[in-house]
Amino acid sequence: MHSLNVELGDRSYPIVIGSQLLGDPQYLLPYIRGRQVCVVTNETVAPLYLERLLEGLSDFDKVDTIELPDGETFKTLDTLNRIFDLLLERRHNRTTTLIALGGGVIGDMTGFAAACYQRGVDFVQVPTTLLAQVDSSVGGKTGVNHPLGKNMIGAFYQPRMVLADMDTLSTLPKRELAAGIAEVIKYGLICDAPFFEWLEGNMPRLLACEPEALAYAVDRCCRDKAAVVAEDERESGRRAILNFGHTFGHAIEAVQGYGSWLHGEAVAAGMVMAAELSSLRGDIDAGLVGRIRALLAAAELPLAAPEGMAVQQFLDAMAVDKKVLDGRLRLVLLRALGTAQIVDDTPRELLVEALRNCGAV
Repeated sequence: MHSLNVELGDRSYPIVIGSQLLGDPQYLLPYIRGRQVCVVTNETVAPLYLERLLEGLSDFDKVDTIELPDGETFKTLDTLNRIFDLLLERRHNRTTTLIALGGGVIGDMTGFAAACYQRGVDFVQVPTTLLAQVDSSVGGKTGVNHPLGKNMIGAFYQPRMVLADMDTLSTLPKRELAAGIAEVIKYGLICDAPFFEWLEGNMPRLLACEPEALAYAVDRCCRDKAAVVAEDERESGRRAILNFGHTFGHAIEAVQGYGSWLHGEAVAAGMVMAAELSSLRGDIDAGLVGRIRALLAAAELPLAAPEGMAVQQFLDAMAVDKKVLDGRLRLVLLRALGTAQIVDDTPRELLVEALRNCGAV
């Protein structure tokens, strides 16, 4: 077991990473301030890990659980209301703590519910997917999707702590593992060139779920993200670099339908598009684009737009992205390996060319 901190003054919190953490109450209990707990999970994760988590919560006055349907399709206000219904029916008060046991969808919805319920109650992240452990559980972004845009309804709301039990990755389907690796690769591209080079030499170990390799990758990503979040909690500046590939990826998710492509799959294709655009702008060379494609291919991730998805569909979906400011589309692109930049002056013709070079019709 090892830990690191997200430094946000009086809202700072630890990320604890290790094995056999779920059933050990010593890690969670110091961060639960009241006597009421509600565990939010889904129908896939609950049979695997809910009982183990509950073993460490038996001394609380009230312990409730809610199992939501699994998948990005259900990351909606309607599903969110099910959490509120339970909390109200069971009379949870302002000292309750919500515990998110699951992947990014569960973490985002539980955090948003915590931010809203009685104007804010505590919550804890217990991420069970690689993508959630390295990215979505850290930094306090919470929310739900809208048919017109991903994560357009939400709040910045930090957890009390993040508990990443590496053992939960052993039951992760191969496709979900690869989706998480997309976010892992992102950190190497935007702020950690030595890590990108490590990934080029160790991708087979990650795909084989070697514990030491996975633990190293989770720790490295969390440290990279914690540093960025500490500098810019509410994405008013540098934190936006964490969205590398996401504007393109969110367009894929919105057009294809949430859940058709996994988030990490869409981000992988989006990172290729962002790299291609960076090259067309003259900021990076074609050789780096080739390395990015090769690493994503080694992780068995998509490199191109969904078949038949049109350039105009990308442009329309990207126009309602959260990163549009005063009518200008801000994109996260690369200046070099390990160095990202935020630009809002990309000529439309270059954007269209990049999309076509990546399979958009």
